[in-house]
Amino acid sequence: EVQLVESGGGLVQAGGSLRLSCAASGFTFDDHAIGWFRQAPGKEREGVSCISSSDGSTYYADSVKGRFTISRNNANKRVYLQMNSLKLEDTGVYYCAANIYYCSSHMDYWGRGTQVTVSS
Repeated sequence: EVQLVESGGGLVQAGGSLRLSCAASGFTFDDHAIGWFRQAPGKEREGVSCISSSDGSTYYADSVKGRFTISRNNANKRVYLQMNSLKLEDTGVYYCAANIYYCSSHMDYWGRGTQVTVSS
């Protein structure tokens, strides 16, 4: 069974940091790009970051570039999102998602999400 399980969310003050983790199972992790998406209250889901399978290319939304870092560890089938200098607008449910080979707006598999709340 394909599973993507996010962890690491929580409540943090603006300016603080969190590290999200996505644990994958049930598919060939090495052949899949893994991305992070988020959805804030009253807003549509948006792509945050993604890391490809083959060359490890990374992508970031303009809103998080310079603050967030995505990485993957193929040995333990996990993808991480290090979030620094958090802002109120970073609040939302964060989802990890997997897609064969390439980062895409349309991903094959989705986790259930983890809540990130940034307070002032």
